[in-house]
Amino acid sequence: MKTRKSWREKLADSKGLPKVGKIAGKLTRRWGTGTMVVPAPKEVDALMSEGKLIVFVKAPRPGAVKTRLAKAIGAPAARSAYRQLVETLLNQLQGLGGVEVCFSPADAASEVQHWLKEGWTSSPQGDGHLGQRLQSAFQRAFHAGAKRVAIIGSDCPVVRVEDILEAWGGLQTHDVVLGPATDGGYWLIGLRQLQPNLFRGVHWSTENVFTETIQRVQHAGLSVHLLRELADVDTDRDWRAFLAAQNRGGIRT
Repeated sequence: MKTRKSWREKLADSKGLPKVGKIAGKLTRRWGTGTMVVPAPKEVDALMSEGKLIVFVKAPRPGAVKTRLAKAIGAPAARSAYRQLVETLLNQLQGLGGVEVCFSPADAASEVQHWLKEGWTSSPQGDGHLGQRLQSAFQRAFHAGAKRVAIIGSDCPVVRVEDILEAWGGLQTHDVVLGPATDGGYWLIGLRQLQPNLFRGVHWSTENVFTETIQRVQHAGLSVHLLRELADVDTDRDWRAFLAAQNRGGIRT
C-alpha cells in the first residue's frame, strides 16, 4: 500500500524548491517538538498592544460542522463536539484582549455571542472561499491599525495564549508566521502586512495547503517563522484522542 507523503516530504520534493530549512535562507523551523518560544515578560505587553487575533468559527448547526466526525457519531453529536472544541479553545485564549471572533454564515451573530469573552468582538467572515475570507479579515484588521495579525480556525483546541504570543513575536522579524497542521494545512497564519498572493490559487481543504502556501512565500521572497506542529480534530479518532487528553488533564477547559 502506498504511503501518503507528509507536507514536509512534498515540500522537499517540489520541483525547483529547496529543501525545508533553506528557503531563501529565511525559514525558521521548529516542528514536531511541541515546544514554544515564549516571549520575555517585558515583551508581552507590547505584543498584546500591537497584535490582533482573529478566530474563524462556524455556527454550531447540525450538518454544517464536523461533517467527517458526524459520519461516525451523527450530526447532533458532532455539533455538540464542535461546541466543546470551540469552548475549550476560546477558554484557553481568554487572557488575550481584543480578540475578534469571525463567524460564518453571516446570520449567525446570535449563535456565537455567548462565546465572546470580555472585550472581544464578533463579525461575519463575508463571502467567498476560505482564501478570500482570510484576505478580507487581514485587510480589515490592518485598515483598523493592527501591526501584527494572526488568524486561527476552530479545529485545533490545544492552541494556547503562548502560541499566539510567539506568533506575534515572530512577526517582529519575519513577514509570515505559519502553524503547520499534521493534515497538511495550517492552524495559524500571521502577517505584518497584507499578502494577497498567499490566498490566491491555493487548493483549500486539501493536504497541500501548507506546501502551496510555503511555495508562495518563497516565490515572493518573504521570510517565514514556523510554530509547533499541531493536529486538528476532524475525525472520530481525533475526537477520541482529544477526549483522552482532557481526561488526563492535558487540555484545559
